[in-house]
Amino acid sequence: MLKKTKKAIMLFVFIFSLAASFPAISASKELKIGFMYVSPISDAGWTYVHDLGRKALETIPGLTVKFVESVDEGIQTESILTYFAQNNYDLIFATSYGYMDPVIKIAESYPNVIFMHCSGNKRAKNVGVYFGRIYQPRYLTGIAAGGMTRSNLIGYVAAYPIPEVIQGINAFTLGAQSVNPDVKVHVVWTKTWYDPVKEKAAAESLLDKGVDVITQHQDSPATQVAAQKRNVYCIGYNTDMSKFAPKAHLISAIWNWEIIYRHIVNQVLNGTWKSEDILWGIEKGAVDISPVSNLVPPALKEKIQTKKQALISGELLVFQGPVNDQKGVTRIKPKERNEDAILLNMNWFVNGVVGNIE
Repeated sequence: MLKKTKKAIMLFVFIFSLAASFPAISASKELKIGFMYVSPISDAGWTYVHDLGRKALETIPGLTVKFVESVDEGIQTESILTYFAQNNYDLIFATSYGYMDPVIKIAESYPNVIFMHCSGNKRAKNVGVYFGRIYQPRYLTGIAAGGMTRSNLIGYVAAYPIPEVIQGINAFTLGAQSVNPDVKVHVVWTKTWYDPVKEKAAAESLLDKGVDVITQHQDSPATQVAAQKRNVYCIGYNTDMSKFAPKAHLISAIWNWEIIYRHIVNQVLNGTWKSEDILWGIEKGAVDISPVSNLVPPALKEKIQTKKQALISGELLVFQGPVNDQKGVTRIKPKERNEDAILLNMNWFVNGVVGNIE
């Protein structure tokens, strides 16, 4: 009975602290919000987790929240942005890197509409940028990979060679090297965000090389499924992907977009919004890791949690110098702290990554 009481108290405290982390929002005026997604909301990854954040906004009285899914990063982008703007939407979230230039272009014609672009590096008076330091949980998942590999060959199925993805690959590799300096991370590009068939084929090509741990920067769980079929460990992305490969999944790097979306909407409602770069980390809960699988030994679990706390406190920086690239050139000098300018324009791989940026 005492144990049940303690559990009930702990659950109450957890729920209370979680609720307290989301400030109450009350819409004093009608606000129309549009979301544009690059893949279907059923992708179980990137768009799915963005849509969880959107759904959280639907609970706020006075907000009209709509979305369009599977919008390609070509000419269709401008059409959807224009549709939202012409239909009196006040705030538009464009949730993929490839939407960046169309957002800048269309925003110029609609100066009274606020545009928020995810993961880009271009702003305007009515265009802001938002993202998270997903490289932090990537580093932690790398520790899991480095500690679990026996072949020292790790696979990485990646979408496009842009800074957002390259940061993650480099951070993951540094995390793996922190517990196993001999690891090599082999990268295969799919040149797509969401294509389960291509993702599966890319994963299988890496598995054929003998990797015994594999991870991804892709929207679907196809890599996870392929790994379990080969009895190889896997690490997920975007959401906790353990249900797709319960016998193989070790850990996932995950997003919590609700925190950022509520913050932006609150600014707009309060009239305090301004164009800025929002880049939140693990200390704010915008990014995190999923529960670590019991496949991971207790000592390695403890190391991951210790490093997580060091990231939260600021004691640990993922890209603390010296950091060398594939050719041995020092890209971040000894004792140099990683600067966001370096990360947002990262176009090189750290030593230990096998693959080209092309």
